[in-house]
Amino acid sequence: MGYVIATANMKGGVGKTTLTVNIATCLAKEHGKRVLVLDLDSQISATLSLMSPLDFAKRRKQKQTLRYLIDEVLNPNQKQKLAIQDIIQPKVCNLKGLDLLPGDIDLYDEFVVSEMLHQQAVALGALDFETIWNRFERVLLTKILEPIQQEYDFILLDCAPGYNLLTRSALATSNFYILPAKPEPLSVIGIQLLERRIAKLKESHEPEAKMDIRMLGIVFTMSNSNILTGRYYKQVIQRVQQDFGTEKICQTQIPVDVNVAKSVDSFMPVVLNAPQSSGSKAFTQLTQELLQKL
Repeated sequence: MGYVIATANMKGGVGKTTLTVNIATCLAKEHGKRVLVLDLDSQISATLSLMSPLDFAKRRKQKQTLRYLIDEVLNPNQKQKLAIQDIIQPKVCNLKGLDLLPGDIDLYDEFVVSEMLHQQAVALGALDFETIWNRFERVLLTKILEPIQQEYDFILLDCAPGYNLLTRSALATSNFYILPAKPEPLSVIGIQLLERRIAKLKESHEPEAKMDIRMLGIVFTMSNSNILTGRYYKQVIQRVQQDFGTEKICQTQIPVDVNVAKSVDSFMPVVLNAPQSSGSKAFTQLTQELLQKL
């Protein structure tokens, strides 16, 4: 059974999706791993980093997105059923070993989830609503991934910014998490907030379902070699080192590189679209470093 790794930060705009799709691509391309990318963000950035909007629209029309699998968990008695294998898009970007479970712009209805869990709490009587909710978020993605988990060496979960149901479920399901951050104060606050949330999430789960997720590393993205900003960045990074320890900080930093943005326009990770660029080389080096950490 492979590793399940979430990419998360409470703050948006720190490069979570870019990090996820490029690490996944490096694992498949450079290391021959079988990798699945799961897009948990309704902005579908990971999906559109690996397939065109036209291809996504076709798959959404055919109900071949994550939303359908979540609907099956919420409504297990629905007549038409698709297996997760039917929804996964294999060999995205024509790369063997790199698969995608597309996200959706409308992943689930919070009211439907709350109503279902309330009914369960009433039916069970002795259990309070919070316990029922905690159990649901713990098993939601686990149930979805269970049929195919042994088919992959790595399953990478691209989480939405903030702390919604799917992010909590992703953290409860994962073995490790990667924490991308820009070297600036607000991004660092996002690290601290997520760490506190994970600690509370572990406390909220029942002893028999102990969460064993661990941080794989903090990755600084969008670093700049400019002398003035570089000095400021170093101060921010030193602050993070003081809070979390040097061993938690990945040595490889992802530089600002226009090729990364251009690659998104091609619906392809930079490590495929511009393999000789500074961004691509950094992702290749980072992937090797993360494998060593594992």
